[in-house]
Amino acid sequence: MDAIKNYELAIIGGGPAGLTAGIYAKRAGITAVIFEEKMAGGQALNTTTIENYPGFESISGTELMKRMNDQARKYAVIKETERVENIKVNQNNVLLTTAEGNYEVGAVILATGMEHKKLGVKGETELMGRGVSYCAVCDGSFFKGKKVAVIGGGNTAAMEAVYLRDVGCDVYLVHRRDTIRADQYMQEKMKKTNVNIILDSVVEEIYGDKFVKGITIKNLKTNKATKLDVSGVFIAIGEIPKNELAKLAGVKLDERGYIITDENMCTNVKRIYAAGDVTGGVRQIVTACAEGAIAALNTTEVLGKQYPF
Repeated sequence: MDAIKNYELAIIGGGPAGLTAGIYAKRAGITAVIFEEKMAGGQALNTTTIENYPGFESISGTELMKRMNDQARKYAVIKETERVENIKVNQNNVLLTTAEGNYEVGAVILATGMEHKKLGVKGETELMGRGVSYCAVCDGSFFKGKKVAVIGGGNTAAMEAVYLRDVGCDVYLVHRRDTIRADQYMQEKMKKTNVNIILDSVVEEIYGDKFVKGITIKNLKTNKATKLDVSGVFIAIGEIPKNELAKLAGVKLDERGYIITDENMCTNVKRIYAAGDVTGGVRQIVTACAEGAIAALNTTEVLGKQYPF
C-alpha cells in the first residue's frame, strides 16, 4: 500500500500525553494523527477517582479522559484500535506501519505509556480473563459478593482494593513486605473499608480449572504455604514502559527501560520525541499533559514551522 502523506506529525499513544500533544500540535499549525491501540484515554480510564488534577477536586478517570478525548478530536485525527507495528526513521521523514497501512510523517511523539507487570507464577497466564485481571475498574463488577485477592502494596493496589470493596467484594490484599507502600491517605481508606491485609507474603500459584478458585500464599518469614479460596485475582505490582517502538527507532533508554529525553522532550534520534509515563519520572496525569504539550511545540523545529515561544 502506498504511503499516506497527509500528516506532519504522528503521536503514538492516546493517553493524557498523546491527547494533549494532539491539541497543542494543531494550535501550532501542525496536522497530527494519534494512534491508540486500544481506546483513547490510556490507563487513566481505569482510575476510579482522581483528586490531584488541577481544576477538579474529584473526578473519575473515565470522565476526565472523555473530556480530553472530546477536545483532542477537534484538533487531531484519532485512530483507535490501530496499533503501530513498525517504525523506520529516515533523514527527511519517518515511516510507520500499522495493520491498516503505511504512513509517512515528519516527526513522531512516542507517548506509549506503560504496561502491567506480570507476577510470573503458575496459573497467571492460563487463567487470564477467567479470574485473573489487571484492572479492578474493568472487571470488578463481575465479582460482586465474592472473595477476591489484590496483589501489591502501592497506591494502585490500595485503590484497586478500595474500589473492589465499594462494589461489594470481600477483599484480601497480599503484599510481600512487612509494611504497605501506599500513602497514608490510601492506607486509611483501606482501613475504613475493611480490606483484609496479608503482609510478608507472596503468591506462588493461582489455581483453578476453567476459572480461578484460589491462590497459594507463602509467608516469607515462616516459609509456610497456605491456600486462600478466591474467585478473582487482581494483580497490581507495578508497570514497565512500553518501549518496543523506541527500540526499533534506535532511541536510547535508561537502565529501567524508560526513554531518555532532554528538556524539550527530544530523544537522541532526530524527528523522534517522547512524552508521558514512557519517559519515567513522576508519572502523573498532570506531568504527562505538560510533556505532551512541550513535545508537540518542539516538533515545529524539524517540521520547519515557527512557534512564538
